[in-house]
Amino acid sequence: MSEKLLFLTGKLAEPSLHKVLQELTPLPFDYRVHQLGLSVAALMTDKMIGRRLTPEIIADCDQIIVPGRCRGDLELLSQQLGVSIIRGPEEVKDLPIFFGRERKQPDLSRYDVNIFAEIVDAPDRDIAGILERANYYRDNGANVIDIGCLPEEKFPHMEEAIAALHEAGFKVSVDSLEISDLRRAGKAGADFVLSLTEKTYHLAEEMDTVPILVPAERGSLESLERAMELMDKINRPWIADPIIEPIHFGFTNSIVRYHELRRRYPDAPMMMGVGNLTELTDADTSGINALLFGIISELRITNVLATEVSPHACKAIREADVARRMMFAAREDSSLPRDFTADLLVSHDRRPFPDSAQEIAELASNIKDPNYRIKVAEQGIYMFNRDGLMQDIDPFAFYPQLDLKDDTGHAFYLGAELAKAQIAWQLGKRYTQDEELTWGCASNKVEEDLTQQKAEGTTIKTGKKCGTA
Repeated sequence: MSEKLLFLTGKLAEPSLHKVLQELTPLPFDYRVHQLGLSVAALMTDKMIGRRLTPEIIADCDQIIVPGRCRGDLELLSQQLGVSIIRGPEEVKDLPIFFGRERKQPDLSRYDVNIFAEIVDAPDRDIAGILERANYYRDNGANVIDIGCLPEEKFPHMEEAIAALHEAGFKVSVDSLEISDLRRAGKAGADFVLSLTEKTYHLAEEMDTVPILVPAERGSLESLERAMELMDKINRPWIADPIIEPIHFGFTNSIVRYHELRRRYPDAPMMMGVGNLTELTDADTSGINALLFGIISELRITNVLATEVSPHACKAIREADVARRMMFAAREDSSLPRDFTADLLVSHDRRPFPDSAQEIAELASNIKDPNYRIKVAEQGIYMFNRDGLMQDIDPFAFYPQLDLKDDTGHAFYLGAELAKAQIAWQLGKRYTQDEELTWGCASNKVEEDLTQQKAEGTTIKTGKKCGTA
């Protein structure tokens, strides 16, 4: 007879737990999942379990599996309930490893958001320069190249640029405040134009181009709705953009407008221009992109306009590509966006210090040779060989204690390694001796695992109500 296991979980983790267990079949045991009535499984305690598990719930189980972060005395609780209780892994996705199987690798090949990457200074670039920037954006995940027009600046080679980009296999949009620029773009065959309003929507009748619609009055959702309705009357495709505002200039209200537009129009194709946050906030863009793409994923927004203008936003396109894939995978998996990829963990690692001070001390006590080992734990940097264990947070503090015998090469090596160890400890990053620190998608080194999974591209479809991908 198969052993019967009862898995305890919370509301957020329950769908993911069911999915992971189903993917593990066939299993050498029978199981049930019981949601304990709290949102976050990690907040579970022994006393909470004791109060909420009735004899009827546990009557037919041989063992109870609780989340790895569950706090309290499980041995005492086992005695009280009369059934074995053990901690599972800290993360639901580690259950396959817990039961002796390899963990399924996340699929990051899929996404449902098109990235429009804007060349903001296109009029100042020649055709070769425009193509060079477009190729850079495509290599980092862009689906559409947006040609930005500059106010009161002539752009005589716009048509030539559109033709060259099309010939190179790009989808093209043109972004301008001038109707004359948008008209030229439409006649030249641009795939999209940014932006039309309820006052200028009629321009769409002159071209086979999908317009991005924006409010004629700042912050007016009603103005945007009127533009959408007018486009429907002339039976032309469109994409709606309520416009996200910078922080302290209407940001929260603009997020509310996106939510309200989705509530009123469940199937409306939408766009969000994330540059007003990534460019205009002095914070790491990887975190900003992660949060915004979480909103984008929940609201099923299928088009994003992104830029790389400010020096600190120099990886924004690549981050947007990572974020859209991660959020898509998490949504499809009915799980939190964790443990899909570490590419957006630029400054910190989730598990930076795998070794405890005690474990390092035990390792050091078994070293029998003069070679120096370096480890990093929560307390700081550890350096040891057969002659003893040193610990500090300042690399310079180790130097007087080192026996290098005028070996400049060894000194240089240890200096470089200690510098990496110091950075890792200060930021909370994983340090492994003789290996580079990882910086996610902020590194200039292309991440091979993500690159290998990237799709060839998506086809942008348009129809009366959808100009989406």
